Formats: sequence, structure tokens, C-alpha cells
Amino acid sequence: MGRSRWMYALVLLVFAWPAYSQAAKQNNDANARILQYIDQGWTTLSRSMSDCKSMVDPKVTTTPILYLPAKMPIPPAVESMEKHCKVEVRSLPRTIARMGDVRVSEIPDEGLLYLPHPYVVPGGRFNEMYGWDSYFIVLGLVQDGRTDLARNMVENFFFEIANYGAILNANRTYYLTRSQPPFLSSMIREVYEHPNGHPLSKAWLASAYSYASRDYALWTRAPHLAGDTGLARYDDIGSGPVPEMADDSNYYSDVIRWLLAHPNVHTDYLIDAPDNPTPAQADELAKTSCDIAASKVCARAHVNGHRLTSEFYRGDRAMRESGFDPSFRFGPFSGSTNHYAPVCLNSLLYKYARDMAHFATLLGRPKEASAWDRRAEARRVAANKYFWNAKAGMFYDYNFTTHTQSTYNYITVFYPLWAGLASPQQAAAVERHLSLFEHEGGIAMSDYDSGTQWDLPYGWAPTSWLAIHGLDEYGFTQDAARLSANFSRTILQSFERDGTTREKYNVVSGSANIDVATGYKSNVVGFGWTNSVYLKMHQLLKEQRGKAAAALHRDHAPHALLATSAQ
Repeated sequence: MGRSRWMYALVLLVFAWPAYSQAAKQNNDANARILQYIDQGWTTLSRSMSDCKSMVDPKVTTTPILYLPAKMPIPPAVESMEKHCKVEVRSLPRTIARMGDVRVSEIPDEGLLYLPHPYVVPGGRFNEMYGWDSYFIVLGLVQDGRTDLARNMVENFFFEIANYGAILNANRTYYLTRSQPPFLSSMIREVYEHPNGHPLSKAWLASAYSYASRDYALWTRAPHLAGDTGLARYDDIGSGPVPEMADDSNYYSDVIRWLLAHPNVHTDYLIDAPDNPTPAQADELAKTSCDIAASKVCARAHVNGHRLTSEFYRGDRAMRESGFDPSFRFGPFSGSTNHYAPVCLNSLLYKYARDMAHFATLLGRPKEASAWDRRAEARRVAANKYFWNAKAGMFYDYNFTTHTQSTYNYITVFYPLWAGLASPQQAAAVERHLSLFEHEGGIAMSDYDSGTQWDLPYGWAPTSWLAIHGLDEYGFTQDAARLSANFSRTILQSFERDGTTREKYNVVSGSANIDVATGYKSNVVGFGWTNSVYLKMHQLLKEQRGKAAAALHRDHAPHALLATSAQ
């Protein structure tokens, strides 16, 4: 700019500085408070097998029981907890090599599954170590220098694979039927590549690689195959309503009421059935709906002579493996989740295979690295074939039972950017649709207000971070910074009002005040992944400010100002 314009800007800055300085100080003070809260939160949310509070399960009302793998001796810490916490310790009925080797029906008394190392829980009713929550928690732990705790969580997942057949939805017996979105390779990279003064050995990486290979294989065999597409789907080997809904007895009844109130929405989710069935009718319901004798949740799931079908329950369980519980992305309440190859899952598996190729290279196994690269490329080709809509410039989920592409706009369209699967042209096309999701308070899950928590107007930390990081990786740094600033402000302002972080936010109103019409109606406090993503967004904004300051210094250094004033 010319000298006069530059002087005018300087005068404005001088006069505006007191107000700006005061606002900046207030914001910095608030930011310092939430950072302190997050730092303390790692301790508040930490659990271990020597801690009585680890046993509490708000979702079911049963006496605390801790289950050990079959034939495992009782560790000393567990013996102590058994005595001081009045906990019953049992062993699983047999060794588990693969998911399904022990059926949940063989463990009628729900309980916690033993893990050898301390871990961080999400918060609230979620008082166990979760599958995909843990990736984002690990990001925050590493960002905050808690690398030992991050490593403990990763090694707990190795233990789950070895002793429970898979990475579980969480370490409770009623989760033995399903996994969660596959982030293990990303967690391994996070702790291996950011050791914070405690470097991990190649032997550790080799062991991690072996466990990750077993985890990846879970998604390449039944029931996780999406037909003949070469892609994966979410599914669950259990049946009927999920036991963890015992603390929300209205959920399935609310679904029935919604379906009855919307007769023009055609599904196969409802059947006519007696509210008080005879024994013979109950036997039939066990086939067509669920077993009222085996499940208290099932027994309550009826409204005016209507019940949910067994097919709905299968989709409902698959939806819970996806982590998005619920939205209307795969039909009402996502009751047809198991019919779809989803963009999100297959993007994760693409990155997983690329990570495995990286590990194999580090371990000096070039043939294995090449095999992983071929797997990644095959998934990329299939993803482009089934997900990419060139006309719309969007990635959409694929219903492999009807052979049709979805038209539901969902935040998972950004997963291919986070995973590095999208081409630069595809990424640019997706970025042009950012306005479908972006609001003043952050980025929403979808552009459809279904009344459920994983749709508009709600924004969640994990999906927000994947979108932000994906945009940043493809060079859309201004978008990434803006989304980070807006969502951080929503989290911070809510924290200033009630002194905690939440699992989700209304990004349209920019608050933690929610009004979910049907489904999960609470907004859990805590909250592990929100704390972590706030740290990651804070770091991204800090780096962006640093780059901007460097550019400003470069453009307006004394020699540069002299040059412009002489023009």
C-alpha cells in the first residue's frame, strides 16, 4: 500500500487497540481456563483395573462384574479391587480367537472386560474405553504430552484383539458382537511418530503391525463385506435390541411412534404384534422381531400393537458400529445401515492400508509393503466407482442391495480428503459444497434436520476435525482455520457458561443447548474427544497465526516499508 494508506491503517490500529486488547485478554483468559480444564480432564476421565469407579456402568443396572479372559490368572491389582470395591471377578467361558467365539447369550450377567493398562473414557454414561473415541483422545493426549497414557490405550487395543477377538465398540461384555470405525493404524502412527522423549523400538512397531493386520482382516470377511463391490460395510453379529439401551427405555418405542406418525415413509421396520403375547406368539416374535424372554429392552419395545422387525434391529446394531447413532443417513434412524458400503468406513480402510504399507517399509518388508499398496489402490478404484458422483461433485454412500447411490449429503464426504483418497480435483469439488454443512458455530453433520443427534443442526468434534484436517491437507487452509475458529468459539462460549465440555453442539445456534426430538436426548459432559479436538484446533490456529505473522513481517519489514513509501 502507499505510505498515506499505511499511516491511516496505523492510526486506526492505535485508536482501536485498547478495545481490541481488552477483548483479546478476555479471550486469552477463557482459553487458559479451558486448557486447564482439559489438562485436568485426562486425570478425571482416566480409568484402570485398580480403580473402583471403572466398574460403574450407568447404562445397565446390574451388580459390578469384571470378566477376565479364559484361563487368565487374576492379577494382583484385580484381587485388591475385588476386595475393596465389592466387585465380582469371573472368567469368560472360553478362549476367543475371533469375534463370535463367545456369544453374548452365554454371558447373561453384563460386566466390564479386563484391560491391562490405564485408559481414558469419553465421560458421562460412557465409562469404558471406546473404539473410535480413543483415536481422538489419543490425538489430544499426544498433543498434551501424555504419550505414555496414549501408548497404554493403543496397547489395550492389542490386548482386545488378542483376547476378545477384535477391537470392540467398548470393553463391556454386551459389546462383544461389534467393533467400531477402524482407527488403529492411525493411533499406532500417532504414538510411534510422536514419542515425546520416549522413542518406541522397531520391535514394538513389529508387534503393533501384527495386531493391526488382524484388525484390518476383520473388515475384509463376512459379515463386513458389502456384496461384491470389494468394499466394506458395518454390521453386528448379534440380534435384537442392544442391551446398553436399558437406561433409555423409550428409544425403541420412540422409533415406533415416529414410524407410525409418518406412514408415507415406506420401510420394512414395523410389524403388527401383540403388546402382551402368549408363549406361542412370543416364540414367533423371537424370529420376526426380538426375544422378549431374553431381553428386557425387547420386552418394552412395543406401541399399540406394533413392534420393530428383526431386520430393523440388525440395521440398528450396524448403525452403532458406525458410531453415528442415530441419523437418517441410512433410512429413518439409519435402520438400513447394513445395506450400505459407506464412504467413511472405506476411506478409513484406504488410509489403514496405506499406513500398513508405511509400517512394512519401516520394518524392511518391501513385498508386504507392495501388497498393502495394492490393497489400498483396489479400494481407491472401488471407492471411485461406487461413491464418486462426478456430476454432483460429491462422494455418496452406496446401497449394494439396490445397486443405487445415496443422495444424502453427509459430513463423511470429507473423509476421502482426510484419508488422502481424493484426487485434487475431487477435493476441490467437495470443498465447493462446504456451504451445505457450514454454519456460524461450526460444521454440521448433514443438511437435513431429522430430529436425531447425528444430523443437522448438530456438530461433533471427531467429524469436524476430520473435515478440518482433510481440507487443510489439500491446501484449503483458510477454510480449515475458519472452521476451527468458529467451532472453537462454540466450545469455549459453552464452557464459559457451564464449566464443562460436551459430546456435541448445536452449530446453527452456536451452543451446547440441544433439543433432540427422537433418540438420544442428552448431551453428555466430559468429554474426551471434544477436549482433544479443541487442542488440535487450537494448535492449527496457532500455526496459522504464526505463518500469517511471518508473512506480515516479511511484507512490512522496515526495508519493505521504505520501498513502498518511495513509490
